[in-house]
Amino acid sequence: MIFAANQLKIALTIFALAWFAGAAVAQADKEEARQGLTIGWENNYLTIFGDFPGGEIRVHYLEAYCRPNSRDRDWRETVIPHIAQLVDARTDKKRIVIRDLLQDGVIVDHVITAGKDELEFVVTATNPTNKPSQAHWAQPCIRLDKFTGCGTEDACERVPVYARKCFLYINGKRTYLPTAPWTDQARYVFGQVYVPAGVNRNDVNPRPLSPLVPSNGLCGCDSADDKQILAVAWEPCQEIFQGVIACMHNDFRIGGLEPGETKKIRGKIYVVKNGHADLLKRFQKDFPSKPQGRE
Repeated sequence: MIFAANQLKIALTIFALAWFAGAAVAQADKEEARQGLTIGWENNYLTIFGDFPGGEIRVHYLEAYCRPNSRDRDWRETVIPHIAQLVDARTDKKRIVIRDLLQDGVIVDHVITAGKDELEFVVTATNPTNKPSQAHWAQPCIRLDKFTGCGTEDACERVPVYARKCFLYINGKRTYLPTAPWTDQARYVFGQVYVPAGVNRNDVNPRPLSPLVPSNGLCGCDSADDKQILAVAWEPCQEIFQGVIACMHNDFRIGGLEPGETKKIRGKIYVVKNGHADLLKRFQKDFPSKPQGRE
């Protein structure tokens, strides 16, 4: 009888331990799901961490602030030098504040917040000087080599492998690169620039300029295993650009700043399960004033 009672106690103890262990694992899974994406910033690079191929996405944030009339001019004459400062970073890696000080006196503050499967950008550009600023657009450069699993070895080929996993919306439909026609001629060869309607085509990257006009400001790529999508959108958008270092740009517009003027810009980076129709609906909800598109 005593032996049976001891056996029962042992069995109950094992059951309790297994239950608590299972509950702990479930709680850890819930916590990981709740935490979602996390972010860090150092030396002008924003890094996104999460459960996706490659485990991290690096963004040159920001690569450059640019003057207008950049289409056929030496790049050094287009760039406005700037210094970036980390103002604040939460210990849970969910929120970062960056301040850019431009050579012409403009101040640009960036508040970047990481959610479950997206980053939200709120950018405030202010000109505190008594002179107009030519800060017309800016370049966040998203590196896609790890996410697409394509590497960087052929990044300067006419159409690198990673680019074939990239998409934007043309004539209202999701379209993968290379688009047709594919332009090869420009001051600087390789890459492809797409200019949204309403943007001056002289004020964009001096790379091959596509005659095709994006239907909306959403672009991105599929992951190495095709199970996830990385996408980006800005309001307002200056250009979409497939770059030359395994990167994709969705560059935002400032449009210059008069003395004392302040402008706000919004952006999102999505890292979501592969479902382009759902992603498009989400973009339409987040940027309702922009041209949309369909799946």
